[in-house]
Amino acid sequence: MLHEFEYARPATRAELHELLARHGKAAKILAGGTDLLVNIRCGVSKPAIVIDIKKVRDLPVIAWNPKVGLVIGPGATINEVLAHPAVHDHFPLLSECGHDLASYQVRNRATVIGNVVNASPCSDMAPALLCLGAIAIVSSKRGEREVPFSEFFTGVKKTVLLDDEILERIVVPTASAGARGSYHKLKRINGHDLGIVGVALMKKEGVVALGISSAAPTPVLVEGIRETDAVEKAVAAARSATSPISDLRCSKEYREFMIEVFIRRLWAEVK
Repeated sequence: MLHEFEYARPATRAELHELLARHGKAAKILAGGTDLLVNIRCGVSKPAIVIDIKKVRDLPVIAWNPKVGLVIGPGATINEVLAHPAVHDHFPLLSECGHDLASYQVRNRATVIGNVVNASPCSDMAPALLCLGAIAIVSSKRGEREVPFSEFFTGVKKTVLLDDEILERIVVPTASAGARGSYHKLKRINGHDLGIVGVALMKKEGVVALGISSAAPTPVLVEGIRETDAVEKAVAAARSATSPISDLRCSKEYREFMIEVFIRRLWAEVK
């Protein structure tokens, strides 16, 4: 028997904040629902109320502002982000990671914000957002606060979000526009699957950043590397920053090996 819950569909940002303030941790947000509905059906999540935000008219969707950057709202699906001209023109690394997330059909429902709020260590969008210096704009009835994505994840399925807060928008700053980058992901099968390990590499103005998934309790950002450095420095930095485990899908040693393989491939590929 399915878990029973109350359903609410606020029309305004103020209504949304009021519902979150009233219900706190008993509430779950529904945007795409590709994780939430599965978790409810499997009994992993048992919310007292599900708050559907798809009709909140004063929340952002996706927009490009040359002075601010790319703004991604909570209802923006992966495919909407992939189709946006600003992503194609200025942030190709977002496209690289987005295209590797599940199937086209799932990307029609799954949202970028849902993917990162889920806080899975194998998030596909997190490596790009980490490399690009994205900012999380968190809001509640009490106001807004900004959190760099390098500080957003706190553990497996855990973030800095408080019980009455929503990740209202992601800002990918203009300063990261034009960065070159790519993403490699190891999967058990060819096609659509959760990542066993994923590595994004970004280069811009001589600086290199790595975003690594499925290799620690949270997605990991590796900085302090320059294009003039030897690739061995990047490999060593990634090894120090990650702590992969052995599980049913892969051994710790194979994850460590593939992180190094992907870094070396990306170092040569991203010109």
